[in-house]
Amino acid sequence: MKAVFNGQVIAESDDLVEVENNQYFPKDSLNQEFLTESDHTSFCGWKGTASYWTVEVDGETAPNSVWTYKEPMAGAEVVTDRVAFWKGVTVEA
Repeated sequence: MKAVFNGQVIAESDDLVEVENNQYFPKDSLNQEFLTESDHTSFCGWKGTASYWTVEVDGETAPNSVWTYKEPMAGAEVVTDRVAFWKGVTVEA
């Protein structure tokens, strides 16, 4: 599977975990060249605090479109060292 934005592969892996209809890729599959860490966070009642990156490819940006749980709560360990995508980043085969 691939995570793609503006025609560029942002992450690629066959090792995905699906949680709440989101495909979580291994964090080490990210192409860091297109990412800028954001100061945005959000909170999920069972996974914990999510941290975000903004994707930029050829002048197009998708703010806060990649997220991870740096320290998932007990019971959410399945997302440890994984990232998911939204806001214009598509996941495709």
